[in-house]
Order: sequence, then C-alpha cells, then structure tokens
Amino acid sequence: MSVAASTSVAVTLFILGAFILLVLNINLIALALQSNLEIAVFLRVDTPRSQALALKQQIESLPKVKEVELIPKEQGLKILAQQLGDEEGLLEATGGVNPLPDYLRVKVEDPAWIGEVAAAIQNLPAVEKVNYGQAVVEKLLAILRWVRYLGVGIIGMLVVASLMLLMITIRLAVYARRREINIMKYVGATDWFVRWPFLLEGLFIGLLGGGIAAGALLWGYTALTYKIKLSLFFLPLIEDKTVLKFTALGLVGGGAFVGAAGSLLAIHRFLKV
Repeated sequence: MSVAASTSVAVTLFILGAFILLVLNINLIALALQSNLEIAVFLRVDTPRSQALALKQQIESLPKVKEVELIPKEQGLKILAQQLGDEEGLLEATGGVNPLPDYLRVKVEDPAWIGEVAAAIQNLPAVEKVNYGQAVVEKLLAILRWVRYLGVGIIGMLVVASLMLLMITIRLAVYARRREINIMKYVGATDWFVRWPFLLEGLFIGLLGGGIAAGALLWGYTALTYKIKLSLFFLPLIEDKTVLKFTALGLVGGGAFVGAAGSLLAIHRFLKV
C-alpha cells in the first residue's frame, strides 16, 4: 500500500506540475506577443522634421505611453526596399523622390490601453493616420485573457483533484491497518501515540512521491525544451532555473503536506473504538 500510495502521489503531482509549467509558458508567450504590440503613427508627408521631433516629445508626455521611436522617411525607404526584395526596382518609378512620411512607433505600458492611446494620438496636429491593427489586437487580447483565466481555473481544479486523490489513496493505506489501530487503542495507547507512525509514514510517502515527480518533471521538461528550441528557436520558453527550482520544491513540499494531512484525516475515524 505504501508503494501504491507513493506511486499515486508521484503520478498526480507530475501531472499537476506539467500543467503548471504549461500555463506558465503560455503566459510567457502571451507576454511576448503583448510586448510587440505597437501603434504606428504616420505623419503628413510635408511635416518638417522639427515638428516631428516636437510631436514625439508630446506623445512621450502622454499618460500610459511607455516608449516612442521616430522612424525618419529615409530609414522607412530603406526598410521598404528590403521588404520589396527582388522588386526593389519599383522604387525607381518615384523618380528619386521619397514618397514616404516620417512615422512614429509608440508602445504603451499596458496593451489594454492601446486603443485609448491611439485615439488620443489621432487628434494631435500633423498626424495623418494611426494604425495598430485594432480588430486583430482586440481579438488577440481577448484570446490571451481567456487562456489565462482557463489556465488558472484548470490548475485550481487539478489541485483540488490531486488533494482528493492523494488523501483517498493514503486513507486506503491506513484502512488496511485498521486492526492494528484498534488493538493499540484497546491496550491503552493514546491518540497521538497511534497518530505519529502514520503521520511520519504519510510525510515520507508524500516526500518520496513529490521527489519522484519533481525529478521526472525537471528531466522531461529540460529534454522537451531542448528539442523544441532546435526547431522553434524563436518561441519564448521558460528556462529560468529559479522558476523550475521553485516548481520542483513546490511539488515536494506539496507532496509532504498532502501526505501528512491525508494520514491525519484518514486515521481520525479509526481512533474512535
């Protein structure tokens, strides 16, 4: 029964730990996507550079604005030429005149404010057009918000399910020794004299199961992230050893707590003889 209980603890905590790391990685990817959201502020073609610089300072002074970068029309033309690639010769049709305006890249402190900031910038002088992909950004933010809520909800349900399963498993181990408990009580043993061996056994089972789960999780996660990085090197994944260490310690500590608590709760009903 002790081996079965330790195995159940290990499997349950491994599943819980794997899902926690999955949710943390999804949140990291969401933050990376949000950090790339920006507002493109296109100025009128005839706007002097001095006015563009003054507008940049004015936007920087707006609340909720994090960063503003001025992209001169000359740099914009070089970027356009790179994007055209083999079709770069199309620019010769402009007759050597740069048709592009200066534009500003604006980043906000919180992606949820991007629409509000864009509306405020649109009303500023010399601004021709403001673009931040409103429909796409709103859908992206909504999806990311629901993914986070769903992840937290599933983790909560897994925690409750893990506690229930582990306590039931340990309770079965205690139930298998109910006769020994009854005999000890009949010969005058106190409740805590009976509790201590089961408490220590539950603590050991939880520590063993949590340690196995933590070791397997760290090994599996390291191997998996290495494989993913080989083909999807641009994908941000959690590689911080501190996060992994705290996750592993949480599994070991959680296993020990559940093992001890499960033993105390399970043995309580058998102390009444």
